[in-house]
Amino acid sequence: MEWYGYVRVSTREQNEARQLDALAEYEVPPGNLYIDKQSGNNFRRPAWRRLLRRLRPGDLLIVASIDRLGRNYTEILEQWRRVTKEKGADVLILDMPLLDTRTQNRDLTGVFIADMVLQLLSYVAETERDNIRRRQAEGIAAAQARGVRFGRPPNPTPENFEQMLLAWKNKELTLREAALACAMPVSTFYSKVRALAEDLEDFPLPGPEK
Repeated sequence: MEWYGYVRVSTREQNEARQLDALAEYEVPPGNLYIDKQSGNNFRRPAWRRLLRRLRPGDLLIVASIDRLGRNYTEILEQWRRVTKEKGADVLILDMPLLDTRTQNRDLTGVFIADMVLQLLSYVAETERDNIRRRQAEGIAAAQARGVRFGRPPNPTPENFEQMLLAWKNKELTLREAALACAMPVSTFYSKVRALAEDLEDFPLPGPEK
């Protein structure tokens, strides 16, 4: 029987030391430690796949926290099933002692209790994440209704903008020259011009230069 440890951090900037410290008490051989550093958008987890290939019936997988097994309720349950049912290995979750399939010498009652606790915890965690997303969306909608703007604030308009705009309109300057005089990209200058023209319907503008 082999003991294995698995560590996952969601970005390459996070430190895996806390999880490794939790696993250190169980003296998992260094060659049996698997670490993934993956972003939320990239969940291929090569170390996890290698670990699954090595697991054999009777082996023990030690993980610091249940959320290291997956990103959501469905995925956590699927990975738990693969380890305990397909591979026949045991799982120990360090921050949740009830999630230990070795309980009562791996009899049916111990495994059943661990499975039920896992499903309940995973459901609660997923529901809480959904509630957080919902509250965030409601907060953003309420703030927008009050006129709060999100994102970068617009760049201030240069003091000479109107002067350069009139010079371009009167064909004294090209669009590029007017934008350069305002220290603005051509696209930004022209966007501001268009916004002004929409407010002043009697302010016809030449088209953008090719």
